[in-house]
Amino acid sequence: MIIGTIADGLTRSVESTVNTVSEAFFEPVVRLGVTGLSRAGKTVFITSLVANLLNRNRMPALRAAAEGRIQAVWLQPQPDDTVPRFDYEAHLSALTSDTPYWPESTIGISELRLSFRVNPSGLLSGLTGPRTVHLDIVDYPGEWLLDLGLLDKNFATWSAETLARFNDRSGAASFLAKLSEVDPTTKLDEAVAKALSQTFAEALQAMRKAGFSDCSPGRFLLPGDLAGSPVLTFAPLPAQTYARGSMGREFERRFEAYKRKVVKPFFRTHFARIDRQVVLVDLLGAIHAGPKAVEDMRGAMADILGAFRPGRNAFLSQIFLGKRVEKVLFAATKADHLHQVQHPQLTAIAEAFLSDAITRAEFAGAKTSAISMAAFRATTEDQVTQNGRSLDVVRGLLAGTGKAAALYPGRLPENPNRLLRPGQDGQENWLEADYQFMSFAPQALDLKPGEGPPHIRLDRAAEFLFGDRLS
Repeated sequence: MIIGTIADGLTRSVESTVNTVSEAFFEPVVRLGVTGLSRAGKTVFITSLVANLLNRNRMPALRAAAEGRIQAVWLQPQPDDTVPRFDYEAHLSALTSDTPYWPESTIGISELRLSFRVNPSGLLSGLTGPRTVHLDIVDYPGEWLLDLGLLDKNFATWSAETLARFNDRSGAASFLAKLSEVDPTTKLDEAVAKALSQTFAEALQAMRKAGFSDCSPGRFLLPGDLAGSPVLTFAPLPAQTYARGSMGREFERRFEAYKRKVVKPFFRTHFARIDRQVVLVDLLGAIHAGPKAVEDMRGAMADILGAFRPGRNAFLSQIFLGKRVEKVLFAATKADHLHQVQHPQLTAIAEAFLSDAITRAEFAGAKTSAISMAAFRATTEDQVTQNGRSLDVVRGLLAGTGKAAALYPGRLPENPNRLLRPGQDGQENWLEADYQFMSFAPQALDLKPGEGPPHIRLDRAAEFLFGDRLS
């Protein structure tokens, strides 16, 4: 075991050294991780980002593009042969067809390589010729990142925390009722175990649909090829000591197997190689769901930030081997659901979320930023008069029905604490306002040559995340 760990560490050290030398003297590679919590828009973000990098007329805030230093951008085969390719062409077709629709959500990890031919800037511009920079975009579900928090917990601690959350959330009643019928001290019965774990997974799905963010273990939401396996056949149980052969003891073993065989391999194989990271957050969806959902998302963001600080976690400290994510961008998505006059408030709320998460996670080591954005703009802005009052609205086509609608969701507060405190105080509903958000469908586009899909501040996100590597 010890020899295997040492060998694994030496292998990663050699790989890291080779990659560093290769990138310094040949063609540098930037690995951008893209993740997000439920319905945050990862697939749309990557698709629009790639389309707007291939056709850069809508990317003025990306300095290398604005200065004309990007000679060419092209797609090429990704370097990881065992990772599925991000289906960019199919997703772009969905967004830009005559009857556009939102592409399917992320259900697993995927990757895409985008290559740039760039003229250098500064003192080197007259001394060296164009160089090639590769951008490897790695897409993975945010729920997997939340699983990092499981590594420092045993089964009893995780069970106690999970059951405490379930007692205060809608969607958990069926599981709690099923749990009350089960005696975990008796001999393991696989049929009973499967039924209980299935009900647990359904409760997690229901809570995610209700707007809650901390719904781990993540593979219970997105099982993939692990569906039905013993490693996903467990559930939280009341705290006590369980005898050998009992359901409780077996659930303890499977929980540890989940951490060892599912969570750790992902971080070791993929996450430890990421240079830059964007975390997409459907903050407006949480606000719509109410104060408890906002508070839950704030805690989830603190857990996510913990994944970028390996010093507190022995496992992460081993796999990072001195390498850390250099930049982390938190992006509040769907800014097109608000008129631009409210974008500063949305950004301020996102920044407040980020500031609190940094404090709670004792985060250090990477440059962070928060932004409000829409990777694909699905609305247009307008003003309407109602009862003698002028309202700033957005217009679009409602998802599902395709009917045209104008939306005024309510006025976001200037002070972000007015949205943060109610959840901390345990309020069920907003007392001073009611925030309503619709789901819009993408509108048909008429793109001119050189244009990618319309967006809001996608170019600023790109500049923060990898603009420095294109200089």
